[in-house]
Amino acid sequence: MKTTPLPSSAGSAPVSRLAAPLPTFDYDPLSRVVFGAGTLTRLGELVRALGGTRVLLITDPGLEAAGHPQRALQSLLSAGLEAFVFDAVEENPTTRHVEAGLEMARDRKVDLLVAVGGGSSMDCAKGVNFLLTNGGSMADYKGFGKATKPMLPSIGVPTTAGTGSEAQSYALIADARTHMKMACGDRKAAFRVSILDPEVTASQPAKVTAVTGIDALSHAVESYVTTRRNALSQLFAREAWRLLEANLPVVLREPDNLDARGAMQIGAHLAGMAIENSMLGACHALANPLTAHYGVTHGTAIGILLPHVIRFNVPAVGALYGDLSHDVGLLNGDDAAAAEALTRRVEEFMRTAGLPTNLSACGVSGGILPVLAEEASHQWTGRFNPRPVTEADLLHLYEAAL
Repeated sequence: MKTTPLPSSAGSAPVSRLAAPLPTFDYDPLSRVVFGAGTLTRLGELVRALGGTRVLLITDPGLEAAGHPQRALQSLLSAGLEAFVFDAVEENPTTRHVEAGLEMARDRKVDLLVAVGGGSSMDCAKGVNFLLTNGGSMADYKGFGKATKPMLPSIGVPTTAGTGSEAQSYALIADARTHMKMACGDRKAAFRVSILDPEVTASQPAKVTAVTGIDALSHAVESYVTTRRNALSQLFAREAWRLLEANLPVVLREPDNLDARGAMQIGAHLAGMAIENSMLGACHALANPLTAHYGVTHGTAIGILLPHVIRFNVPAVGALYGDLSHDVGLLNGDDAAAAEALTRRVEEFMRTAGLPTNLSACGVSGGILPVLAEEASHQWTGRFNPRPVTEADLLHLYEAAL
């Protein structure tokens, strides 16, 4: 093992110190990444390379005005492929959306799936892939690795720099009856290719840029400190944080700046890679019930809660938060102070974007907080929080954010 000599006084023998051992991990990259302005035009070529001939393009109707689904469809048709469009995806897709997409995929006998859109379109495409190839219902795949049969090849084209879903093997699908999200993961569900084209993100409204960017930031911050972190996941998370922290203000000021848009896409993708290898924490456990009960946009809920979760975690991982603060010049010194600087930076992003900074502004009432805390305690991400979090802790975090 490598040793590092310590400074010694004149005439004394150098003293050596063992380097801290790295934890073991198993890293297996999921997919190919194609990055660059205009790369959406390569979609047809990339589908052909995967052997696709009959393609289901899964997207949402809100993108039609921007023309992204039409350009994707044109690329597919120009490559001589048969293509069909399913555009009934809505924000926070439910089992109902997946089942509707499944019906079209079966009827058209497709052999490859393409998702063009935000995390909702990509999650829906993964959900369709589960049911089309393995049968059953989405509840059968809650957890990880429960698909026993091969799945169709698929391509993800994110139109936001936010969820990083294109870099992950999980689909987040809400139960249409309870509205609670199920995390359904399997390596076979991951996109074979991700196309990161910064041109397709330039059409986003400013609010969408803000909430998706804050979501991506939270992925970097949370994945850097989880109990499942490792050397590679932290590398991805730390670089994601640097790119996102520097470029989110730029894209909010200059929405047509493609260099900054590209940096945001790479940052969101790296944060997604970090999640795949280290999971998330209490912030996401707290956010999901808010979306289920109040329809609070995911990125808004995350931005409100993240500062309080950082403060809660300082006793366990203050030094790691210090790394992130130091990396972007917020503060270099006392861990607690560095973590507080990190929280202030997140709060600054929320104010700059004109987003609410507390739950009361979102219409959340104090009376429902115990219900939210009970539901948050069952969210899978909470188990990876670096400081063990109980239902009572979750309630206190909601109260602090109210």
